[in-house]
Amino acid sequence: QVTLVETGGGLVQAGTSLRLSCVVSGTSIVTYAMGWFRQAPGKEREFVACVDYAGTRSEIGDSLKGRFTISRDNDKRTVTLQMNSLKPEDTAIYLCAAAWADFGTPRSAEEFGIWGQGTQVTVSS
Repeated sequence: QVTLVETGGGLVQAGTSLRLSCVVSGTSIVTYAMGWFRQAPGKEREFVACVDYAGTRSEIGDSLKGRFTISRDNDKRTVTLQMNSLKPEDTAIYLCAAAWADFGTPRSAEEFGIWGQGTQVTVSS
């Protein structure tokens, strides 16, 4: 069974940074594109970032470019989301997701078949 577990969330002040990690168990991740999404109360799930299977290409949500970066370590089966200059509007549950046999950089939630439970990020003003 493939599971994704996110860690690193918490309560922080605006302007600070957080690093989220997603550890995958049950499979190698070399054939998966990996992504992060977020969902705030009353809002639709929003694309945050994705990285291709090799870690050579990545995509960041348009409104997040310049503040968020994504990386992966296939040997450690870990995907990391670095979030800088956090704003109150970044408050959400952040979810890690995996897209099997996808060698691109998917941005749509429908392209990801495996999801973690999420980690809460709260940014106070």
